[in-house]
Amino acid sequence: MHAYRTHTCGALRAEQAGSTVRLSGWVHRKRDHGGVLFIDLRDHYGLTQCVIASGSPVFAAAEALRVESVITVTGEVVLRDAGLVNDKLPTGAIELRVKELVLQSAADVLPFQVAQEQEAPEDMRLRYRFLDLRRERLQRNMILRAQIIDSIRRRMIATQFNEFQTPILTVSSPEGARDFLVPARLHPGKFYALPQAPQQYKQLTMVAGFDRYFQIAPCFRDEAGRADRTLMFYQLDVEMSFVTQEDVFTTMEPVIRGVFEEFAEGRQVDGSDGTSWIRIPYAEAQLKYGSDKPDLRNPLVISDVTEQFKGSGFGLFAKIAANGGVVRAIPAPGAGGNPRSFFDKLNEWARESGAGGLGYITFDAEGPKGPIAKNLEADRAEAIRQICGLKAGDAVFFAAGKEADAAKFAGQTRLRLGNELGLVEKNVFRFCWITDFPFYELNEENGQVDFSHNPFSMPQGEMEALETKDPLTIGAYQYDVVCNGYEMASGAIRNHKAEIMVKAFGIAGYPPETVEERFGGMLNAFRYGAPPHGGMAAGIDRIVMLLADEPNLREVNLFPMNQQGEELMMGSPSEVEPIRLKELSIEVKMPPAKK
Repeated sequence: MHAYRTHTCGALRAEQAGSTVRLSGWVHRKRDHGGVLFIDLRDHYGLTQCVIASGSPVFAAAEALRVESVITVTGEVVLRDAGLVNDKLPTGAIELRVKELVLQSAADVLPFQVAQEQEAPEDMRLRYRFLDLRRERLQRNMILRAQIIDSIRRRMIATQFNEFQTPILTVSSPEGARDFLVPARLHPGKFYALPQAPQQYKQLTMVAGFDRYFQIAPCFRDEAGRADRTLMFYQLDVEMSFVTQEDVFTTMEPVIRGVFEEFAEGRQVDGSDGTSWIRIPYAEAQLKYGSDKPDLRNPLVISDVTEQFKGSGFGLFAKIAANGGVVRAIPAPGAGGNPRSFFDKLNEWARESGAGGLGYITFDAEGPKGPIAKNLEADRAEAIRQICGLKAGDAVFFAAGKEADAAKFAGQTRLRLGNELGLVEKNVFRFCWITDFPFYELNEENGQVDFSHNPFSMPQGEMEALETKDPLTIGAYQYDVVCNGYEMASGAIRNHKAEIMVKAFGIAGYPPETVEERFGGMLNAFRYGAPPHGGMAAGIDRIVMLLADEPNLREVNLFPMNQQGEELMMGSPSEVEPIRLKELSIEVKMPPAKK
């Protein structure tokens, strides 16, 4: 007989009754029923109930066990009495009558319980992550993650992609976040950077003549942590040669949709009926949803009603419209019949969110009502009602100000109303492509033109647009995949021409010599014949988070960091010995203490 187990703790069934078997696992629960001790023994595969009578020679050892101790038990498989069968457990028809017990590893008193989903502070969960991971929910999440990655890999290979690995130690690149830097010991004063993405290398793979590349790539970004973003993450990295934007869409949409269909467990997936995901231009998304990451489970659509307030009797909005601002209307079907407290609560929420308040109009059979309606001409209120498609019993809320600010607040209000009114669809994955991102944006801190999304994208109109258009009006062949309000993937048709790349970076404030210094490898490659190419990257962690129905990326990562970028279990980041710093030609100068 094997030293540790003949079966796993999820394997035994009624057919094994009468057999002598050996199991190993963790003590999940203990129960003493009048001199008969019951132990639920758990391993990765399931639970088996073990029974030890008071007269057994191993009873005293079993009684002294703490939960989560690791033991090996040997005994006879017996059928449970008919009234004691546990239909919720795959092994519920049997139990193990223990004859031998070996303690493999004793557990200390637990900082929190494993056998139930006991609430515990996040820092404690992360410090004892090895215990947290023993819980059924997290075990299920990690297995789901492995299965999703396997599914992605199979689907990409079946679509004629080749899996290549790109360097982890690379050069710093303006990808939109801070790099993690690694000192180069053999080159004092110089640093490698951990890749924010394999962007340049995957493009160079296309220049090298390979046609379809993919990688499950680790990426590193030194930025503030939050629920849907971590310092290190994995992405499905993809690049293709001789493709248009439409080619990328038609190739990758079935891959992503297929993964979601495989693991949806009854939830609806957009496109399962053969229709393509909708495409929404960036400007339209900002207008209708107040976001470039619209949650399409929410049916509310924002409208522009600036013209309806210009020169109107409602002075506040009229002044905003006259000074170049905008007014956005967010419909609220059925909200008109709510008590005043409903509107007061939303107004208070708006103030807590940094807005001055949340104005509204309600409609009933007699016409418009509310504070704004009292000062707004009837024909203007009627025009707003028609624009928003409202009827008696409905309401409309307003966001006003500078265009970007009004769009953002209108988007937040749309989400809030969708949830307050119970309008958001359940058990469905709503996808869309966001297209036509602006190539540049204005940096409000310094007033300079900067890249808005990906500096290696091809501007729409190519060199002619860069030479003749206002930079802030130039579009880019850039696109995102959005699912249920999360940016799940991002990509672009790349710039493959050296002269366009130099010109594009020049508009963003990078002189030619800087571009040559920082991106010389790619520029040099483009000068020796580069194919038109494009691709995308999809966040593995976010895909798993959505399919696992978890609100936080840390619930689908094996050993995550906290929001301060600390891995509490191993104590990372940590100080290093002075001799190591000397080897790296580094002297640490601590910032002044905060007062």
